[in-house]
Amino acid sequence: MKTEESMSGTAAEEVNSTEPPASRLAVSVVLMRDSLHGIEVFVQCRALTMDFAAGVVAFPGGRLDAVDSLPSALSRKLLDSQAFAWSRTSVGADVTKARHTTACLLSAAVREVAEECEVVLQPEALVPWANWITPEGFPKRFDTFFFVTAIGPELEPKHVTTEATSSRWMPVRKLQLDEAAGRLKLLPPTLAILDEFAELDTTEQVLSVKRPIEPVCLRLDEIEEFHRQRQRIAGDTGKLP
Repeated sequence: MKTEESMSGTAAEEVNSTEPPASRLAVSVVLMRDSLHGIEVFVQCRALTMDFAAGVVAFPGGRLDAVDSLPSALSRKLLDSQAFAWSRTSVGADVTKARHTTACLLSAAVREVAEECEVVLQPEALVPWANWITPEGFPKRFDTFFFVTAIGPELEPKHVTTEATSSRWMPVRKLQLDEAAGRLKLLPPTLAILDEFAELDTTEQVLSVKRPIEPVCLRLDEIEEFHRQRQRIAGDTGKLP
C-alpha cells in the first residue's frame, strides 16, 4: 500500500518544493464484496511511520517497480481494452507504449494485492475506475491508477503488510460516516470513490458502470475546498455527498 494516497487533506505540511517532482506511476486496487450492509471494501490503515500519507485509511496499492516492466503473457485484447479505458490519462500520451504501460499497471496491481493481502487476482478481473495525480508542491508525487474488482468468499484478504497497522472489510457507508465524524482520515481519491460507490447497491452495478476516465489533479487550494464542500453538504442536507 505504498501510495493509493495521491494527496493529503492537510496538504500544506508537505509543500516546500519550488520545482515539482515528476509523478511516478502507481496503482491502487479496490477490493469489493456484497454484504447485508451494502457494498464493503477492503481498506488498510497506513502506519504513522510512513513518510507519505501516514495514518490514513487507504486501498491496497503502491508504485510500479522494475519487476512490473518484465514481459507478460497478457492477451492483446485485454491490453487494448484497458489501454482504451486509460486513453485520456498519461497512458494515452504515447500510443506506441500504451500496451506496455497497461501491462505494467496490471502487473503492479496483481503484485501489490498479493504482497499486501495474500490474494492472487487475475488481471482480467481488474476494471479501470479512476486516475488521480498528486498535486504539484508535494515532495513525492504519484500518477495513481485505481482498479476495482469484486471477490467471492473463496478469497479472503489478510493483513500481512508492514506498511499498515490494520486491514479490514468495511461498509462504504460506515467509512463515509467515520470520516465525517473525524474517526478516520481518508484522502480525496478514496472519498471520491466511496461517494461513487454509495450511489450503487451491488458490486455488479459497480462493475457495469461505463464512463470515460479523466485524470484528476487538484490544486492545493482545491483540496481544502473539496473537504469544505463535503462538510457544507453534510451540514445543509444531513447527508453525505
